Order: sequence, then C-alpha cells, then structure tokens
Amino acid sequence: MRTTRGTVRGNPVIALLAALAALLGLVGVLGPASAQARERGGEPGRTADAAAAGLHIGDGRLLEGNGNDFIMRGVNHAHTWYPGQTQSLADIKATGANTVRVVLSDGHRWSENGPQEVAGIVDLCKANRLICVLEVHDTTGYGEEAAAGTLDHAADYWISLRGVLAGEEDYVVINIGNEPWGNTDPQGWTAPTVAAVQKLRSAGFQHTIMVDAPNWGQDWQGVMRANAQTVYEADTTGNLIFSIHMYSVYNTAEKVTAYLNSFVDAGLPLVIGEFGGPADQWGDPDEDTMMAVSEELGLGYLAWSWSGNTDPVLDLAIDFDPSRLSSWGERIFHGVNGIAQTSQEATVYGDGTPGDTQAPTAPGTPAASAVTATSAVLAWAAATDNVAVAGYDVVRVSGGSEAPVASSATNRATVAGLAADTEYTFAVYARDAAGNRSVRSPTVTVTTDADGGTPGIRCSVDYRVVGDWPAGFQGEIVIRNTGATAIDAWTLDFTFADGQSLTNMWGGTPAQSGGTVSVTPASYTSSIPADGSVTVGFTAARGTTNTAPSAFTLSGAPCGTA
Repeated sequence: MRTTRGTVRGNPVIALLAALAALLGLVGVLGPASAQARERGGEPGRTADAAAAGLHIGDGRLLEGNGNDFIMRGVNHAHTWYPGQTQSLADIKATGANTVRVVLSDGHRWSENGPQEVAGIVDLCKANRLICVLEVHDTTGYGEEAAAGTLDHAADYWISLRGVLAGEEDYVVINIGNEPWGNTDPQGWTAPTVAAVQKLRSAGFQHTIMVDAPNWGQDWQGVMRANAQTVYEADTTGNLIFSIHMYSVYNTAEKVTAYLNSFVDAGLPLVIGEFGGPADQWGDPDEDTMMAVSEELGLGYLAWSWSGNTDPVLDLAIDFDPSRLSSWGERIFHGVNGIAQTSQEATVYGDGTPGDTQAPTAPGTPAASAVTATSAVLAWAAATDNVAVAGYDVVRVSGGSEAPVASSATNRATVAGLAADTEYTFAVYARDAAGNRSVRSPTVTVTTDADGGTPGIRCSVDYRVVGDWPAGFQGEIVIRNTGATAIDAWTLDFTFADGQSLTNMWGGTPAQSGGTVSVTPASYTSSIPADGSVTVGFTAARGTTNTAPSAFTLSGAPCGTA
C-alpha cells in the first residue's frame, strides 16, 4: 500500500497432453493467456507436493486443488479501517472479481483483527465466492533491522490464527506481511523472509504464502528478483508466490514488461499484489501495460484499492457506493483489459462446474418521493433470486444510453447531485452475489424542483480527502456535468472555511485569496461532456478542522454536492 507464471515450458509431452485435454474439454479455467504463457522458454519452477490440498504452486503457476490454473483478478479492501463495510465483498464480487486482498492489522497501530473476526472475513469471502488473500498491514515501511523482527511478529500473528485458518487452504492465501522494507537498504530481505516462511511451515501451515517485495513493495533495486529463487527453494512445500507492487517506478511499458517477464522466464510464480491510481500522481505508472502483459503471461493482479487511504476505485469511498466508480475504478473494472472480461471464478465453489448463473428477477417500477431541486428518493418492489439478491443499482436513462447514479442494499435509494428544474428518467437493476444482473426495471420520470437552477449549466461536485498527514492533506474534486450539453472553459469557485491553503494542483490552475479559491481548467479538463465529468486533484496545508467546502459554483451556476 502507498502509505504514503510461470509456465510449462518447451516440453513436447506436456504440450501434447494439453492439446488432448483441450480436445476433450478438460482444460478448465486455463484460458488463451495461460496457453500463450506456456509457450515461453526457460527452466520450469518446482512443483508443490502433489499430496497437498487446496491452492498450490505447480511449475511456477498458482493452481487450484484440482490442478486448474487460478489467475487472480481482483482488488484490495482495507477491512481494518472499515470493518463495518461487509457489503463491500458482495459489491467486489459483482464487478466480476474472483479475488479480494483483505487488509488486516496485527495490533501494532490499529485494533487487532483476532480469530473470531478473521473467521468472519473468511466466511464472507466464501459466501461471495471469492478467493481471500489475507495480509498483515502493520509491517509497512519499517527499517532493515526492525523489518526482520516485524516479519517474525507477523508470523506469530498468523500462528495465533491457526485454528480458524486450518482447512481453508482451498480458499485462503496468506500474505505474510505488507511492504516491510521501505526506503531503507533492503539487502537483508532474504533471510528474514525465509525465516518467517519456515516458521509458518513448522507450525503446520500448508497454505499458499505470498511474499511482498522490498522497496515499498516495488523492488526498484531488484533484490527480490535476484534472491527469489533462494527464498523459493527454502520453502520445503514449494507453495510460495511473490508479490510486486507496481507504482511510480514502473512508468514505462519497457520496465513493466521486463520485470514481469523476468519471473516468468525464471519459472517463478508472481502476482501484482497492488497497482493503480490517478494518472500523473505517482509518476504516471503504466497500468494499461501492467494489465495487458499480465493477461498475456497468465499472471494475477489485484488493484489498489476498493476502500484505501489513497486512490480508491470508488468515487466516494466513504459512501461505499459501487455504482460511483472513480476514473481508476472505471479502467480496472470496465476498461478493455478490465476484470469483468478476464476473471474466472475459482472452481472450488462449484467442484469444477459453473457456479450460480441465474439472474434475479427484474425489480418493480420505481416510484419517486421527497423530490427537491437536487435529489429524489426512489423505491421499488423487491426482486427475487434463486440464492439471494445482493443489492440494486439505479441508473439514469437517456435515450439509448444509461449511467449509474446510486446503489443500495435495499429496495430504496436516494439519488443526489441532481440539477434543479430538470427532467430525469431512472430505472433499477438487481444483482446477486455471483455477479448476475437482472433485466432493467420499467422507468420512472422525475422533474426536480425549480430552485437554484441556472440555464445552460447543470452540475454537481464531489469533494473528498483521499489522504492526510499532520501538516497537510490531499484532495480530489470531481466535477460532473449533469446537463445535456458540454460545458467548456469553465471556472470552479468555492471557499475553504478553516484556513486551508493549496500547495499544488493537477487538472486545473488555482487562484486563492484568503479562503476563496477559483480554479480554471487544464487543457485536458477544459471541456466537460454532457453526462460526463473531470477530476481535479490537489494538495494543501491543513486548516483547523479541515472542514470541506459547503458550496461550489461552476461558471456562476450553483452545483449540487454529494
């Protein structure tokens, strides 16, 4: 976290067996990407004990207990910061993900996630048919000497959970510790990592263990790459996978491709355990190449993050509304290389057969109430499902297109950020935990009150803090055009009430006088298309209580807030 496969190679017998399996329909989840990866050259990795149950490493690849390839596609979720957001796992599954990496604390800096709580997390993962990567987060960023002791402490934490994790090898991967080496010299990474892994094996753990790279997980000095074989061979079970966190260092296609291929060529298992975020913020990392090359090589990747302290895939993480994706969320879930196109559910949830494929029935026709100039409450007759309805997504319908506007776990939702004196048409979808979506409900048309509207401009603004520190904070402002025509060459005005002072901005150019701020767009944000949005990010010195601005105007027109 910013706190701030191997392959079967060159073996004609295996190639012949793979071809025969394909003809007989026995390939399982092995897709074209994995097949392409297997054509690469190099020495094969070791194979885990054939008697081992559950997820395991074989020939440098992550396999299920039945021998099928399992390629992680999913997202990180900061459970330790948002323990009440249990609905998030169902929402993550609904995106098409097959894996969630769950942030836990072992008690150094946050409240400890003990056996009962972790058992509940594993049950939630299983109920939502997700493979669960559990990781200790309190190891982040320690110095070299402290890191060795921190990893040892993390191993003790996992041993304290032995009773609830035993027998879960089909469903759980243990990420032993998050980024234990920060900016210090990471040359001592190898021995403490080996010691921590061996301590878990001595305690009887047979799970797949995930090991993070040094250098804030990014391995920019190549220490993990140079010593991975030594660490791997020290694990007597051969059930170890390495995790690279790809952020600002990986800002070109060449760097991304070279690093990922280096593990594949060596026959060593690898997953991108974290990556992603706003363009230009962290050296413009090349996430598109990360996803494309990972898919080509059959490597897993897990986006940061559903609900982290920086760069969440949700537009407003505090609301945990799965229909309100950030620009990064749109790329990871809806982009050409997104999860929805490539994720294959673990066959353990269906013994190798397809899981729940039956969609819920359509919700009833929505009815509107409590209509104001900027919001409306919608309610509808509940849908039914053969298993259970996990939630509902409300969309705005405009001609032949639609856009998500709200999400709810019940058959009632408030749609906010609307423009005054404007006609809207809404409809609702139901979804289940397996990601099946109903057909659309009938529509309802709502006209908001004529209060505060400005002809020609309809807008809403989402303002949020995405990270903070003692002297300052980082924020993001999403400006939405809720009208029918594009807004060009705009000016956004607002007021900081608590003495906040801007120090940097991207996506716009600020002018601040006292608490009054006026923002003009950058070249790439100067036009906001109809039903579209632009994002302005900034850093600022803190105020007294750091209260968010209460009102925004766009070229003189008041905007709704969400």
